[in-house]
Parts: sequence; C-alpha cells; structure tokens
Amino acid sequence: MELNGGQISLVQLAAVALGAEPVHISSLARPRILASRKVIEQIVARDVVVYGVNTGFGKLSDVRIPRSDLRQLQLNLVRSHACGIGNPLSEAEVRAMILLRANVLALGFSGVRLEIIQLLCEMLNRRVYPVVPEKGSVGASGDLAPLAHLALSLIGESEAFFETERMPSAEALRRARLTALQLEAKEGLALLNGTQAMHAVGGLALLRALRVALVADVAGAMSLEALKGTPAAFDLRLQDTRPHPGQRAVAEHLLSLMEGSKIRQSHLTGDPRVQDAYSLRCIPQVHGAVRGALAHCEDVLLIESASATDNPLVFAESGEVISGGNFHGAPLGLAFDYSAIAIADLMSMSERRTDRLVNPDKNEGLPAFLARQPGLESGFMTAQVAAASLVSEARVLAHPASSDNITTSGGKEDHVSMGMTSALKLRSIVDLAENLLAIELLTAAEGLEHRRPLKAGVGVERAFAALRKIAPPLMQDRPLSFEIAGVAEAIRQGKFDTEGQKL
Repeated sequence: MELNGGQISLVQLAAVALGAEPVHISSLARPRILASRKVIEQIVARDVVVYGVNTGFGKLSDVRIPRSDLRQLQLNLVRSHACGIGNPLSEAEVRAMILLRANVLALGFSGVRLEIIQLLCEMLNRRVYPVVPEKGSVGASGDLAPLAHLALSLIGESEAFFETERMPSAEALRRARLTALQLEAKEGLALLNGTQAMHAVGGLALLRALRVALVADVAGAMSLEALKGTPAAFDLRLQDTRPHPGQRAVAEHLLSLMEGSKIRQSHLTGDPRVQDAYSLRCIPQVHGAVRGALAHCEDVLLIESASATDNPLVFAESGEVISGGNFHGAPLGLAFDYSAIAIADLMSMSERRTDRLVNPDKNEGLPAFLARQPGLESGFMTAQVAAASLVSEARVLAHPASSDNITTSGGKEDHVSMGMTSALKLRSIVDLAENLLAIELLTAAEGLEHRRPLKAGVGVERAFAALRKIAPPLMQDRPLSFEIAGVAEAIRQGKFDTEGQKL
C-alpha cells in the first residue's frame, strides 16, 4: 500500500492489519512532509513561541521552554503520557494503528521529519509491534496514552513484539535491523495527538460487525424456514413504500437465500397464520436499520483516515502553525456507540428467533427444545439461556460512552470524547454477537433437520451445509460450547458469507 494521506477503507485497513500487506510512503507525499518540517525548523531557529514546539502542554502551555531543552521536552512528553493499563491491543489492532498514524502524518500538516514516517512503515514491514495497553485514553487530545506507547518503541524504549516474542523495544528494533530515532521539536506531540488507536480498534470491530449484519440475515432466513414462516413480508413492493436502502437490501438478500424453498411450498395452502411474529416479519426493517448505522460509521472512519488530527497543525504555504481541536474523538466515539447500539438490537432479535425455535408453545410443531426425546433430553434449552445472557451483556455494553465526560488536564481538557471506550465496547459487543448468531445458526439448522426431507432455499441450504461441517445433528444431548465457539470462528472467517453481499 502506498501512503499519501488519502482515504483508507476498512478493506484496505484489514489488508495491512490482518494480511500484512507492505506499505511505503508515496513520492507525492514527500514534498509536503519536507515543507511542513521546514516550517518547524524555522520556528526553532527564530525562537518564536509556538505551542507544542517550545512550550509546555495542556495546562502548562504558557510555560516557555528554552531551545536547549526542546529534545528533552518531546522525550518527557512521550514518557509521561505512556500510562496505558490492561491487556495489550492485538497485533492486528497495533498494525492498524501504525498504518493510520503514518498515513495522516503523510498529509504534511504535522511538521515531523520524513524519517519518523519511514520508521513507522518499516516497523510494519518488518513486524515490530509496540506493546500498547488497551485502556487509558479518554479520546480528548486524541488517544494520548496508546499513541505514547507506540512512540516509545520508535525511540527504543518500553516493549515490543517481534516475531510473536515480547521483548524490549530496543532489542526488537535491533533484530529487525532498524534504528531507534531521537525526537526533535514537535515530533513527540505529533505522534501523540490523534484518534488512531480508537480508529484501529473500532475500525476492525466495525469490519466484523458488517459481516455479523450479513450473517444475521442468513440466520434469520434459516430460522424462518425452520419455523415454516412466510417470506411475504419481504416482498420488494413493500420495501419500496419505505425506501431505506438497508431495508431493501436485506429483503433482497432474504429472498435470494430462500429461493426455491420446498419447505415454503409445503405450507402455501392450509396455513391458518396470517402474519409471523416481528422477529421474523420485521427482519428487513431491523436488520436494514442496523446496516444503515454501520454504513454511517464506515463513512465517518473513511473521512477520519485522511484527516490531520494532531495539534497544532502546520500550513507550509503560509508558514502558519495553528492550534485547534482536530484531535477530539467525538465523531468516532458517537459513531462507535451508534454501531454498538445497532448490533445489540440485532442480537435482541436473533435471540427472540432462537427462543421461538426451542419453545414448544411457539415453534410450529418442532419438538420441545429440539430434543429427540424431550424430557429425557434437554436439547437446545440451555443454548437459548446462553443466548439470553449474551444479549443482556450486550445491552449493558451498549450504553454510550460518548455521553460521559470527565474533565482532565487541570481543566484545560474540559470535554472529552471517551472514544476509545466506545471502540473497546463495540469490539466486545461484536464478539458477543458472533457467538449469539452461532447459537441461532445451530438451533435453526437443528430445526431444519426436523423438516426433512423437505429442503430450504438454496442460500439457506448452503449455510446449512457449511454449519454441518462444524457440528453434526443433535441426536442426543452433548456439550455445545465447543460447537458454538467453532461456528463463531467460522463466522469471523467468512464461512457463512453469501455471494453478492458487500462487507
């Protein structure tokens, strides 16, 4: 991938974060980077007072720093802000964070040397990943603590992973044949101010969420077939009277999944039901709304990937350095919270379908709890209990972090975004959703077993075949935990993706 400060899609982000695609700086970006650095060097030479170049930070911004201490100022900034807590971010999340940071620095508004961005790229290419604790950011002046841990590895301090082994950063750089850098004026601040940690975590979670939304259609269609429901409510004429793009897309997906269903043909006549329950009938409306929320978040991240998010920003054409608030994580925090609420709602509907499949009062003639010998066996009884627990946890996590605020930095940072918390919550909810949909797929597939020899629609049967490669029919009670985990992993790997559906 060539970095020039342009937009990076989630698919492109994943290609580097998950696929280890190599990166390099575009020749088009180099003049911009050099020009912005020249402005900073001229400021230092003229001894002009500029925030972050020769002043303290935050509440201490009115403290003037002499030229002889400018390197120490940047070093102190990085060291003091490395207050991360908790488990390290995953390798993929750190790779995404490095990529995003290098890309926005390549815009040429940050005043860093070309060598800084080159080292970030080479750390990616040679698989040196800083140890970045996942907690400690309020998303105010960006992700200060996580990005400080990234910056520590650039200067050969703290720890990093190299070839999956955790070691001192200096040793990791040495093994990768890279040289640590000494930070010059403004460079520590340019590395710390930004939204790239929340973007990395939330962006990769959003990519998984987009897949979850598609697989939810597959699970919903399989459940509807097992329950002998009707696809009448998916008629595209209905959707066109309420033309939300996501709603129509889901309806089209459902109809394609159920095309050629023999189960449907078997009860076209003589079925006393007029309408299905909402968890079946309203799949286009709910799943479609979820798609809309996720699409909004994707648009926000696309803009953010090509945005200068540190402070102050350097405008080389005029020679001005302007302080502002582009580092504030509100756009991302709000979008991640919106996505989390949407996925929690998707989960709620999935669990209701699972309940209908196992509940003998609702499951259209299927055996109680899908057990072969109800009473002697419990079948999928506790699988639905587990699904309920996942939904409950997701509802707690769906409370928006962005509605919170705690003043920091002596009152200078009096409104913060909590965007990193939003990103971490979204990641957790998506993990719950993958497991919840695994439960629905397993349960719905078992329901289809009791409709044999009738076959479901072609798309549903493809998903059924993929699931049966992981889990056999439930001929008698057995532990389902490992099978749930196996199906969840298959969801993550795209084993239930359907042709023509865009992630």
